[in-house]
Amino acid sequence: MMTLDSFKAARDVLYGVIRPTSLIHSEYFSAETGNNVFLKPENMQVTGAYKIRGAYYTISTLSDEERQRGLVTASAGNHAQGVAYAAQKAGVSATIVMPTTTPLIKVNNTKSYGANVILHGATFDDAAEEAARLSEEQGLTYVHPFNDLRVATGQGTISYEIFSDLPDVNVILVPIGGGGLASGVATYAKILNPGVKVIGVEPALAASMKASLEAGEIVTLPKVDTIADGVAVKTPGDKVFPYIQEHLDGIITIEDQELVSAFLDMMEKHKMIVENAGLLTVAALYHLKDWGIQNANVVPIMTGGNMDVITMSSLIQHGLILRGRIFTFSVNLPDRPGELLNVAGILARENGNVIKLDHNQFVNVNRQSGVELTVTLEAFGHAHKHQILEALKKEGYNAREVDPSL
Repeated sequence: MMTLDSFKAARDVLYGVIRPTSLIHSEYFSAETGNNVFLKPENMQVTGAYKIRGAYYTISTLSDEERQRGLVTASAGNHAQGVAYAAQKAGVSATIVMPTTTPLIKVNNTKSYGANVILHGATFDDAAEEAARLSEEQGLTYVHPFNDLRVATGQGTISYEIFSDLPDVNVILVPIGGGGLASGVATYAKILNPGVKVIGVEPALAASMKASLEAGEIVTLPKVDTIADGVAVKTPGDKVFPYIQEHLDGIITIEDQELVSAFLDMMEKHKMIVENAGLLTVAALYHLKDWGIQNANVVPIMTGGNMDVITMSSLIQHGLILRGRIFTFSVNLPDRPGELLNVAGILARENGNVIKLDHNQFVNVNRQSGVELTVTLEAFGHAHKHQILEALKKEGYNAREVDPSL
């Protein structure tokens, strides 16, 4: 069971192993959301995520015989690195099964800790089935990423640190995948202060815990579809589920588009890289008013920062498009000298910064019917974007906004 004594034992084991991730007061998110927001930056943790807590503590509790058999686990990336790191420190072998869709940085980081990495299946659940098979077939000791009360206890040590930094915390926001983190955090938080609210956060298209709570039993989703790969779990853990039922105060669901916006905010306002699963709680800050929560001390747990540069680039681009800071328009021009110069002059007067330009003379068989000019611009936001488009129309150019990816 998860008890005060077990949480204290986990804290003792982790002392000197994990990195202090002190709360960061966010003036930006406080002003934006009407609450007093303190970020818990587990993206800065050893191995880049909170998962080291549960993995290291669990491995510390294993017998010598269990360790010497070798370890195996399944993970979308962060638990993999936690197990690999802890196994390396313990001097035992570890086999990690990861979905084939796992970002390269998580695969390479796991290998760097000496683990044997196997890529299998499209989802975490596929990888978990393979890890269970290897455990039975080869006699390996399975360290489950979330459905283990020792793992959940290790993760729950986050609550102690939150209360140490902010004794009068009112609300803790915690991401949910399989439920290990949420069950540990909620259980320990309620031990420390039964009046604190602990709210889980899931992607709208991977909300297996929300579905399970509503059904009163574990539910398996037919599929999950989210950019938050770290919480893309079809079936939550049955061992941690009772603790979720007892201690969690509810669940907020988040659309992927909200994570794109949150990523840009964290980059620009706090200069931090937080992966999509860790951004769930940041996006959830904007939903608290619907829960009647205002002027409260709120701590969103940002669970990890292991993100590859290609994903970062995509999120930045989509975030800028979402906010009107990058847009593309297309316009048909008469095929005569000077038209391109006229359009360029309008853009310059309106302070539009050209990123890309395509002048297509072959859009029509008859060139006299016109050529197509497609321009991608940097703007200051949606108001500036509309100002530029209106200026073009006033000069007789029927500019129409198009998808920048086309």
